[in-house]
Amino acid sequence: MNRTIRKVAVLGSGIMGSRIACHFANIGVNVLLLDIVPKEPNDTEQAKGWTLEHPAVRNRIVNESFQSTLKASPAALYRPSFASRIKLGNFEDNLKEIKDYDWIIEVVVERLDIKKSLFEKVEALRKPGTLVTSNTSGIPIKLMSEGRSDDFQKHFCGTHFFNPPRYLRLLEIIPGPQTDPAVVDFLMHYGDLFLGKTTVLSKDTPGFIANRLGIYAMVQTIRAAEEIGLSVEEVDKLTGPVVGRPKSGTFRLSDVVGLDTTFHVAKNLYESGEGTDESREAFVAPGIMQELFNKKWLGDKTGQGFYKKVKDEKGKSVILALDFKTMEYRPSEKVKFATLDSTKAIDNLSKRFGTLLEGKDKAGEFYRQTFADSFRYATFRIPEISDELYRIDQAISAGFGWQLGLFETWDAIGLKKMVGIMEELDKKPAAWVYDMLEAGHESFYKVKDGKRQYYDIPSKSYQAIPGQESFIILSNLSNQVVWKNAGATLYDLGDGILNLEFRSKMNTFGAEVIEGVQKSISLAEKDFQGLVIGNESTEAFSAGANLAMLFMFAVEQEFDEVNLMIAQFQQTMMRARYSSIPVVAAPHTLTLGGGCELNLHADKVVAHAETYMGLVEVGVGLIPAGGGTKEMAARCSDLYQSGDPELNILQNAFMNIAQAKVSASAHEALSMNYLQAKDAIVLNRSRLIAEAKQAALELAENGYTQPLQRSDIKVQGKTGIALFQAGIAQMRLANYISDHDAKIAGKLAYVICGGDLSYPQTVTEQYLLDLEREAFLSLCGEKKTLERMQGLLTGGKPPRN
Repeated sequence: MNRTIRKVAVLGSGIMGSRIACHFANIGVNVLLLDIVPKEPNDTEQAKGWTLEHPAVRNRIVNESFQSTLKASPAALYRPSFASRIKLGNFEDNLKEIKDYDWIIEVVVERLDIKKSLFEKVEALRKPGTLVTSNTSGIPIKLMSEGRSDDFQKHFCGTHFFNPPRYLRLLEIIPGPQTDPAVVDFLMHYGDLFLGKTTVLSKDTPGFIANRLGIYAMVQTIRAAEEIGLSVEEVDKLTGPVVGRPKSGTFRLSDVVGLDTTFHVAKNLYESGEGTDESREAFVAPGIMQELFNKKWLGDKTGQGFYKKVKDEKGKSVILALDFKTMEYRPSEKVKFATLDSTKAIDNLSKRFGTLLEGKDKAGEFYRQTFADSFRYATFRIPEISDELYRIDQAISAGFGWQLGLFETWDAIGLKKMVGIMEELDKKPAAWVYDMLEAGHESFYKVKDGKRQYYDIPSKSYQAIPGQESFIILSNLSNQVVWKNAGATLYDLGDGILNLEFRSKMNTFGAEVIEGVQKSISLAEKDFQGLVIGNESTEAFSAGANLAMLFMFAVEQEFDEVNLMIAQFQQTMMRARYSSIPVVAAPHTLTLGGGCELNLHADKVVAHAETYMGLVEVGVGLIPAGGGTKEMAARCSDLYQSGDPELNILQNAFMNIAQAKVSASAHEALSMNYLQAKDAIVLNRSRLIAEAKQAALELAENGYTQPLQRSDIKVQGKTGIALFQAGIAQMRLANYISDHDAKIAGKLAYVICGGDLSYPQTVTEQYLLDLEREAFLSLCGEKKTLERMQGLLTGGKPPRN
């Protein structure tokens, strides 16, 4: 049966329900979001004379929940306008409308009786064959579907999204005892392709996969902090980016999620683990956790938890941290460990773990204890929660934002080495790990013929991870490297397509990356059909130019060197635009400055939905000079036939650059004209390079013709400059900007308007590139620009001078 999802009903508008509704709206689905009717009007409603029959009263709960979600940060919607795709209502008046919906998702309170009562009503109204799923985080699926019809049970299962559903990639699919396998297959595929999720098939066991292991790790981390004597800040530093996990760390994450949530899930896992979980006692709340729960210091929702935000005597926000010994708050302290210092020069995450576990201080002790404990627990959960170890890694990585899963981390340390540590700590893994070692297998994963394989426990052999057919994973293609230097690597993706991967810090443009772009185009023009520029960084496609060398030349007033650098960068961007083969860029996450400019010059952009793109050079006292200002002038020129006033179109582009505005999504980048209608947006990050390769192939096979440089760019000249200068003067008069801000904005206005031309006319690309470079050079000679550059390089934040 072919199944299409056009309309989704979400039952329950709380934090998860509203955000799930928003993510479906993000992908273009019409959504019905419902919640209960209040018991009576509130004081404000009564003062207006409204009764319980008034529509605003009946929909108050859903309206307030939805408005709260729209105001929340980070944003749940790719663009605010997507909210129009969501219709609000209540269970009493609007539940009957679900008969016209393709998928009904229950997201009400975690109580079995309430869920079963709602499903009884849903069954009476839904059409046979309609999907019904629950977003429960732990109630057994089999209990929720008891008493329902065969058709209901056949089309019912758990679909456990993680919060926030726009950003966290995990979607656990949990079949019930009667769920049709075809329904499971459909949801696995739909979640991957349309929702951009890592869909993980889970068993109907307590906590499923991610929460079972994630909550275990969190509770045991709190317990280890107590035993070893680590502070809140120390634990968060040790469990953050240094081990490839979110910068929130353990305790800050707990405050965001809510300690009560962690506490109740742990309690449920303890109660449900009798007779099946040899480590169920670990889910008993540690002393600190229990005391915070008793005090109702639950985190952000109560204003204090492991951290507390207060105002100092100057009215400035200050973060305080909980002292475990006194149970009082004190100013946060800087964290320093010799073990962490020893890894500062190790950029490769996988190579960092061995050093961390060898530490002789409290940090090393913490890592050995918590890693050994988590690894041991995971080995005993197979086959209880999953038959395959790769599903465990997928769930924990996608659900909690870890770069490496548990078994992947273990591989990075070394299987035999870690077993030795575990034995020393009396935390032996399950017997199957020893069987694996005895058979001569020394890693959980390996790569064969460009495909990743996992160790399959029943067969005692390596098997391909299913679903890889749709992905291209560059880290699996070490045998297909065509060329590389210190900052870039070229891979042969097959079918005549090359891929250029940046490998510099934050993928910034330095000499090696520039060389990589030039080399990739030369090789592609000689021996291939097309080029993809994409990488697998979790931080940035590219954070822009490497400022360190530019700053060095500018401070020494080596302006000939600066001019040469900028000219070379411009030539590289133009080479990407005017090569004889198609160039497709695959941006994601931070795509700033020069990273944005490269995308502006690609033949096509295949962007991940979470792409944060912008020309941000004004922040360091400069203007875009890698063709970015030129390109935005050209794109405005192309829009002048749209009917909108030309100066309004140009002003939008000018303000985006002058304010260093960065898109909050790829969809917003589209509205800012950084992406265009010819470009594509991909929801699943794992599919990005494969989709970009396909785009490059299609351009090549459809008869790609090398374009000609443009000489038809209409610029506004003095007319536009006068408009912008008037606005700049008003901003300066109102003290919104500094004198230096005004100078930078004036230079930008001059370039984007085509210089001091007496009337609007057409110019060439090279003419605008020359204006860019001249303006950039002049700003490099400004003392306040140098101060801004130095501020970014040394403190991470340019001064507002």
